[in-house]
Amino acid sequence: MVYAICPSCLHKWRPSVLAVSAILCPHCGDKRSIAHAELPELGIGHLDCDAFYASIEKRDRPELADQPVIIGGGKRGVVSTCCYIARKFGIRSAMPAFKARELCPDGIFLPPDMAKYQREGMRIRDMMRAATPIIEPLSIDEAFMDLSDAYERTGKSPAENLVALQKQILQEVSITVSIGLSYNKFLAKIASDLNKPFGFSLIGQAEAVEFLSDKPVRMMWGVGPAMERKLHQDGIKTIGQLHEIDIHHLQGRYGSIGKRFYHFSRGQDNRQVETTSERKSLSSETTFGEDIADSTALGDVLTRLTGRVARDLERKRIAGHTVVLKLKTADFKSRTRNMRLAYPTLREDVILQSAMTLLHREIDGTRFRLLGVGVTDLFDAEDADPDDLFAISPATAAALPAITDPTGTALPTPPKTAPYALTADAAVAAPPPASPAMDAKNGRTDNDKHDNTLPQPHPHTEHLTPALAHRVPFADNHVAMTTSASSHPSSISSNATQTGTPPQNSLLPRPTAEQLRESLTRPYRKHLKQPRQHKFVF
Repeated sequence: MVYAICPSCLHKWRPSVLAVSAILCPHCGDKRSIAHAELPELGIGHLDCDAFYASIEKRDRPELADQPVIIGGGKRGVVSTCCYIARKFGIRSAMPAFKARELCPDGIFLPPDMAKYQREGMRIRDMMRAATPIIEPLSIDEAFMDLSDAYERTGKSPAENLVALQKQILQEVSITVSIGLSYNKFLAKIASDLNKPFGFSLIGQAEAVEFLSDKPVRMMWGVGPAMERKLHQDGIKTIGQLHEIDIHHLQGRYGSIGKRFYHFSRGQDNRQVETTSERKSLSSETTFGEDIADSTALGDVLTRLTGRVARDLERKRIAGHTVVLKLKTADFKSRTRNMRLAYPTLREDVILQSAMTLLHREIDGTRFRLLGVGVTDLFDAEDADPDDLFAISPATAAALPAITDPTGTALPTPPKTAPYALTADAAVAAPPPASPAMDAKNGRTDNDKHDNTLPQPHPHTEHLTPALAHRVPFADNHVAMTTSASSHPSSISSNATQTGTPPQNSLLPRPTAEQLRESLTRPYRKHLKQPRQHKFVF
């Protein structure tokens, strides 16, 4: 049984043909009608706007309708996108502007208007949500859609919903979109690219393997230029050739991605349409009008870009654990450097300091045409920038007694930050003053108290606050002892003399400042995160 639907008038019928092909609509005569035996069952769609930025500009400027429109470029930038007329000249996205001008001297180069594109993209996204709430955006103009439950929600098949959506976007936004429909994401993405622009294509389970057999390996998701070269070196140029190779051989040769090749070559993909996707990075970059080698000029640009990144982090309430610096030399060679921080941060000064350190390592007289900075390994803002446990608060600094030398001359005030800070809370741990009765019982007088030697506080724990002391073995008693000894030395010295042994704390090794700092920041350095379910769990 073959089912058919017309994208223009939405007419449905069952033609008496067995071939999978586009046929004429008996209602309106449209040649774009779609016929397929699995039409009612396919439920995973992929929508992609056709030359989105350029289409929006042509919509707003009708005089450009038959002109080769190129978005981006400028003097030394790259092409963001271009219309299909410009693509006939060989222009492609991410192509350097100078090369695009050589290929199409009469091209209309326009600066991107991202605010307008975002606004129109959200309009289309809202229309998609009316068809199904299960949407996985890939970019501002592209998304997967799961319409498996379309019958229950709308009373129509997934194909009917997608055809109606394509028509609605054309009428209300005045741009065209291409849609692919299949039984998994891998094939739906391939289908949307088959008949651009304004296409609607289907790939069913019955013909999937045969359809993929002669397609180039570059068509598979995850195969970039480097992997394509490696496959070609091994004599593999088509997906059909991968279908003939054993899974163990593919894994042994290409690692975990070899397992993906095995299943993709058989038309298998168990990835679900994920309504929420985890952002992996946030960055900002710029291309210079002229190549720059001066460290001061590069530093000024880096400072401006870092401020932009910090504002975006604050607005999105996320923080980065790794700072990334991106450079591109005058001969188009890229350099990427990164520095992992002790803990996630969204502070501009911390990001800038790390980025500057990375930049200075690359300053060797090389002229650069592009500079970018960003952060990866993202966390929630609540997990970022822990309080400095070793800083002296202003209130504590004011409460500390003045430090004098033996002659009574006041010494300079200690710095605002120190390895450890003694707060006013330490007084809670101090014992009450010794009473005269206690001194009499111990057989001591005020005249001989100074003959006893007080145990010296350990250099690494003498300034621990009670909030930190419990994290160091035996530090609580030590803080209490040193605090009380400063006000009531007689009580401590008498106890030491009575027992005849030094306090237990003086016999134990104390952690260094670096060891304690490490223990307090370990949860951030270990980069603890909830494990994510792998997308390929075959």
